[in-house]
Amino acid sequence: MDAVGAPPRPAQPVPPASLLPQGWAALPPDAPLDMPVRALEAEPDRHGRPPVPTTQWRLIGLRRLAVIGGAVAMTGMAGYEMDLVFNAVQRSVAGMVMLLLFVMLFLWIALAFTSALAGFASMLAHGGLGLGIKRSGALPRVTTRTALLMPTYNEDPGRVMAGLRATIDSLGATRQERAFDVFILSDTTDPDIWVAEEAAYMALCRATGWGGRLFYRRRAVNTDRKAGNIGEWVRNYGAAYQQMITLDADSVMSGDVIVRLTAAMENNPGVALIQSLPVIVNGSTLFARMQQFAGRVYGPLIAHGIAWWHGAEGNYWGHNAVIRTAAFAEQAGMPHLPGRKPFGGAILSHDFVEAALMRRGGWAIHMVPALMGSYEESPPSLTDIAIRDRRWCQGNLQHAKVLPARGLHWVSRMHMLMGIGSYVTAPLWLIFLLVGILVSLQNRFYKPEYFGDTKLLYPHWPHVDPVQAEYMFIGTMIVLLAPKILAYMLLLIDGPLRRGCGGAIMAAASILVETLIGGLIAPIAMMIQTAGVLSILLGRDSGWNAQRRDAGGLQIMQNVRLYWVHTVLGIVLAGAAWSVSLPLFLWMLPVTLGLVCAIPLAALTGSEAAGQALRRARLLLIPEETDPPPVLHEAVAYMGQMAGHPIQEAIAALRARAGLLRVHEIMLPAPRRRGDPINPALLVGLLKLREAPDLATAVRELNRAEKSAVLGSAEGLHLLAQLP
Repeated sequence: MDAVGAPPRPAQPVPPASLLPQGWAALPPDAPLDMPVRALEAEPDRHGRPPVPTTQWRLIGLRRLAVIGGAVAMTGMAGYEMDLVFNAVQRSVAGMVMLLLFVMLFLWIALAFTSALAGFASMLAHGGLGLGIKRSGALPRVTTRTALLMPTYNEDPGRVMAGLRATIDSLGATRQERAFDVFILSDTTDPDIWVAEEAAYMALCRATGWGGRLFYRRRAVNTDRKAGNIGEWVRNYGAAYQQMITLDADSVMSGDVIVRLTAAMENNPGVALIQSLPVIVNGSTLFARMQQFAGRVYGPLIAHGIAWWHGAEGNYWGHNAVIRTAAFAEQAGMPHLPGRKPFGGAILSHDFVEAALMRRGGWAIHMVPALMGSYEESPPSLTDIAIRDRRWCQGNLQHAKVLPARGLHWVSRMHMLMGIGSYVTAPLWLIFLLVGILVSLQNRFYKPEYFGDTKLLYPHWPHVDPVQAEYMFIGTMIVLLAPKILAYMLLLIDGPLRRGCGGAIMAAASILVETLIGGLIAPIAMMIQTAGVLSILLGRDSGWNAQRRDAGGLQIMQNVRLYWVHTVLGIVLAGAAWSVSLPLFLWMLPVTLGLVCAIPLAALTGSEAAGQALRRARLLLIPEETDPPPVLHEAVAYMGQMAGHPIQEAIAALRARAGLLRVHEIMLPAPRRRGDPINPALLVGLLKLREAPDLATAVRELNRAEKSAVLGSAEGLHLLAQLP
């Protein structure tokens, strides 16, 4: 059957991999399509991969020395100057605590600064590709089969299929679409969305004509979430495909970039993963438009920088990347971490770990930030990104248990440490601010004891040098803002980007707007991340929730409930600063003002009206909205046609559409076998159906789990069909 049904199974499935100390499972040597598991052109190293030339290792080593060594040197100098601020006259406990916190936090921003300098040099030299990839020109020919994987979990089916349809159409324009198959891998638990997915899948098959190469599968049990979803596909079908390209529910990729990435993987047998740089698009709220502007203008600078010194030890962001299926199956199986949640159990941020494991196995991991044509979307509000960030926070903190794993490359460990640091720095910044306020209060109200037990010429009070503190503040601000200045300099010499952002003057105004509003939001984000870290340390699991992608502002009382604590803290900090001095109050104003205004800021930035007002004023523009590429233009058009429609109740939809019911029956999971665990929700659901006098009563009586179980059972469908 071409239009629907299960994907084609290879002759021999891929065995699961694991993070065991000794040995890993590998693909079978007789895998179909002559998959080159060990057949390599160059002389292999001990892992079976082509050796990296010594000159390249030396070059990458020098780059890492420049970036990391430069950051360490900057931190040493800044730490010396900060020591003069707090401990010039006499060392105190508070002053040493402030110094230690400052050194840890400054190292973080110094590394971002030196990496941005590297990105600036790379972009001036037109770097950011490698692996034989070209930005333009004739497309290379692909000769092997590649699978596009679209995992989805309780998403709007129309929205998912719209982006996928645009990607499929763009692949068709390359005239190489026969080399690609598409798999929609559903982990949806909502029965109404599940049936809507099947209907949207049928519509997508009809619209694209890809029925024989477009497959849908829903898992009844969501073992290990997205990582388990991908892993199950690899075990069952991965041996039929040399590459797989992972997508996200909001991903759109042009056929051009897909073909170029796939060809690069074919031509570089020692490479396991090539990560593209997704550009954030389709933002309508002020928050989403700020995110997409920052990602489009500053993002390439940052990505070029890390690609410049990461080399073959790159990272994986979980989507919009091409992966060698053999390397993934051989190395990247996800273990369950020991202990209870939130630190134990399934790894939530599995992408970092998958990249680290493949690199541990000798495979190269590359990023190509200069290859454009890869897109994603941003959550529409601060609250929505906070929900996603809570899950990411837990996943990154879990990496503390992965860091001791044997054989990991030190750069891979550094990726995980930086991921942990991206969240741990939030409470450190908060502690730094609070200790600074306490030191200032102590300076203001502490009465020195001139004649203690020890006779000294000077009394024992902490001394803060205000002039030196001012110099340190200015220097730190320069380091923080330098990447934006460098990005603007690159924008001025990039004609298409400059014009797409509204011209040099409007782009500068947009950077100013983004910096000012972003600066006000920063302390709110600091509090959100601090709360996330504390909740994880208290043992609270984030769970797995679907992400809201459409604009739609929260009600004012919801914002009050979510952000009143931020407001109170801002008032307390402002009052403490005012009690010390007017200069300190003004110094702290960027932090305290953002916190005090947290409720209106959350409402304003989540507003679609505010976002569109700035667009009409030609602020926060990006080229992808002023002159969208064809694949994005089609995606937006398809979203208007397919997304946002009310999702019909599942049982009513199946009763009303015989064709949909037939497809649903075809794709039911295999019947339960003796020895398989019994689903209690199915037993209760079947009992309710047998006792229900009519269909309307049955629909009211079934809860979501029972309804899903009944719809996944042939017996349940039969009972539903009998009800009047």
